[in-house]
Amino acid sequence: MGMESRRYGYQRINWGGVLTPAVKGLLIANTAVFIVQSLVPDNLYMPIIRWLGLVPYGVTHGLRLWQPFTYLFLHGGFWHLFWNMLALWMFGCDLERVWGKRKFLNYYFLTGVGAGCINILVKTIADPSGVASSLIPTIGASGAIFGILIAAAVLFPDRRIYMILPPVELPMRVYVFIMGAIAFFGTMGASGDKVSHVSHLGGMLVGYLYLRRGSFFFSVRNRMSDWKRRRMKKRFEVYMHDHKNEPPSRPDRWVN
Repeated sequence: MGMESRRYGYQRINWGGVLTPAVKGLLIANTAVFIVQSLVPDNLYMPIIRWLGLVPYGVTHGLRLWQPFTYLFLHGGFWHLFWNMLALWMFGCDLERVWGKRKFLNYYFLTGVGAGCINILVKTIADPSGVASSLIPTIGASGAIFGILIAAAVLFPDRRIYMILPPVELPMRVYVFIMGAIAFFGTMGASGDKVSHVSHLGGMLVGYLYLRRGSFFFSVRNRMSDWKRRRMKKRFEVYMHDHKNEPPSRPDRWVN
């Protein structure tokens, strides 16, 4: 009886239903890097951030080409990591179930690295001499997370999102629109809140362009086909106009 109670009284948690493989791997990797960050001595912390974080001037002039990738795994504090990983779990798992592990990881790093490249471009234009914003490191997976948000809005636009503050229920597309608006006005306000709104917008932009690339090229192909049909029609009309007074040809002039 005792053995039966232990056997059936304990239920093992099926993590496969809670976490998908790619999301699980990203959660572990980000958390592990954050733990290492927390253990680094104070005198080495900033040198590591400047070496592995995203410093636009360091990429454009120091050729630190790894930074648009490595900055995704660094975070500025526990809550920075927590909210990014919470969003990754909440919205990333469903995307991975739809796309599969490989496509999801490709999309995650495409939007994250793409957001980093946009950050470099914007800050280099704003500070080409490297005396202000081009020297400020950017860290965090937020660019990729905002890419995931825009993908969730495209794939699941009517899914209901329950917000805590304020306590309201919104469709996914409305929630993502609000997040995008906050990021947009954050870039214009220059509020000094130490949040890289440029990376947030960059992740959303790269994600949207990637997701809509098929419809864009389809539209281009349609326009090209329409233009070819109009051109052929015009040529035919010109030919008919030039030959409208010509008598019918003799049968022996036809070639089979």
